[in-house]
Formats: sequence, C-alpha cells, structure tokens
Amino acid sequence: MTTKNSEKPILLVEDNPIDIDLTLRAFAVKNISNKIQVARDGEEALEYFERWENGETTPIVILLDLNMPKVNGLEVLEQLKSHPKFKTIPVVILTTSAESSDLKTAYELGVNSYIVKPVSFEKFLDVVGHIDLYWRLTNKTV
Repeated sequence: MTTKNSEKPILLVEDNPIDIDLTLRAFAVKNISNKIQVARDGEEALEYFERWENGETTPIVILLDLNMPKVNGLEVLEQLKSHPKFKTIPVVILTTSAESSDLKTAYELGVNSYIVKPVSFEKFLDVVGHIDLYWRLTNKTV
C-alpha cells in the first residue's frame, strides 16, 4: 500500500537550533502539512534506519545539513544511499557550504539536490516553497 506524499513525514537533519527554528517557521508559513521530524545530528539521523526497518513510514524527502557533529551529512548520505531499502528516499542537501568539493562528493554519493541556504528569511521561504512544490507535490515516490 502506498502512502500519499502529504501523509509522509519530512526528515530535517540539522544541528543548529536557529536553523531548525527557521526551517520549521518557513514550513509553517508555507502551510506545509507534512509532519516534520528533526534529527539534531548525523548519528540521530542514522537511528531512523532502525525505525524505518520496524515499519515506521519513511520520509517523502530528507533535508540534510553537511557540517554536523558525531556523523557528518556526507557520511549519512553515503550510508543511506548504500542501504538497499532506503536508497530511493530523496535527499536534498540544505547547507551553508558552497565548497565545490562538498558539492561534487554529494552528487557522487547520490544526492538528489544540493541547495546552499540563503541568508535572508524571505529567500529561505522561497527555497522552502520550491522544496514543497517539487519534492512533496510534483515528484512521484515509491
């Protein structure tokens, strides 16, 4: 049985409390009704694998920061994309890093999109609107 995109959660993997708050506020302003799950570091993100193995609904999309303690975003991405059951979950890197090496590595590991976080909240609202429009409403998932 497939779950509709509007019923699937969005997983936000972010260690910065200010960025978590801004992202949650932006999703609220854009009236995104999906439940937002938050993993506050890479290690916590990896703990979701077991939850998904035990039947918890996988997310419609994962918004993944790169520079986090314990396990960085590229390591999370690598483990996710090498997992036979979870490699099809779309991942959007949402980071402050515009480093070409991070961008190149992320795409080599199978990221679906790479977005550098805008500085202003208004521009961030635009980014969130595009994420919602594409990953939740337009893109088809398995």
